[in-house]
Amino acid sequence: MTPAIAARLKERDISIAAEAKDYCMFVRGNCAALAQSAGERFTSIGSSGMMTPNGLSYLIWRNGEAWLAAHGREVAAAAEQVEAIRGFSADLEVALGLKEEN
Repeated sequence: MTPAIAARLKERDISIAAEAKDYCMFVRGNCAALAQSAGERFTSIGSSGMMTPNGLSYLIWRNGEAWLAAHGREVAAAAEQVEAIRGFSADLEVALGLKEEN
């Protein structure tokens, strides 16, 4: 990871929770996402999720409604949860250099 990426992560209060060959798990609060790397740069992030009593739940949309899905269970997502996951994803993309900041 480059010093610039590390600085952008710190600015956005995003931490590395786990590392493996070619992957890192990033977290902020109860939000989490995996990112794929190639050397010191990152190539993509997977779906962002949120830790819930059912485990890591991913934001999905069904008929225009937001849901958190985990282990075959789905619960309606609150507006605050949707905002937290979307904000985390956007910040992570910018921090990893996958997207320019708006």
